[in-house]
Amino acid sequence: MPSAPAQAETDVARLVRSAQSGDGDAFAQLYQRFARMVHGVVLARIARTEVDDVVQDVFMAAYQRLGELREPAAFGGWLAAIARNRAADHGRRLVPVHPVAEAATRPHAHDRVEALAILEAIRSLPEAYSETLVLRLVEGMTGAEIAERTGLTPGSVRVNLHRGMKLLRETLA
Repeated sequence: MPSAPAQAETDVARLVRSAQSGDGDAFAQLYQRFARMVHGVVLARIARTEVDDVVQDVFMAAYQRLGELREPAAFGGWLAAIARNRAADHGRRLVPVHPVAEAATRPHAHDRVEALAILEAIRSLPEAYSETLVLRLVEGMTGAEIAERTGLTPGSVRVNLHRGMKLLRETLA
């Protein structure tokens, strides 16, 4: 009997092959499975207000380029790479806005300001740590889910979370 990660990989590969054959429902299932991961990858890089548009753009690009994916089981890592590239491209086109200062102008915004300040602190960390922390702390994904969906090894996810949390504590202290 296959292990849970191996079974998930098999399910993903099956869905990708179906989607490559034109099955829209299969792609919708891939979207459901990977949307939080893409959202987190993008959120780790660009302003919160821009994330939804870029997430949609990532899935449109993935849908259009799905035929180029040679190894269906590698879909998660391939999609994460598209998300990283689209977020980077999007970030280069925008004028930076400081979200904490913007949120502070709203009434009763203390919790929001604090959350945005923490997000900015996470974003200030090295990219591998910030992305993994956003997926864990903001998107609520487990280490196993992060590994499965991004293509990282479980060991890399554990190391990134451990080192990232240590750096985040130091940054916020």
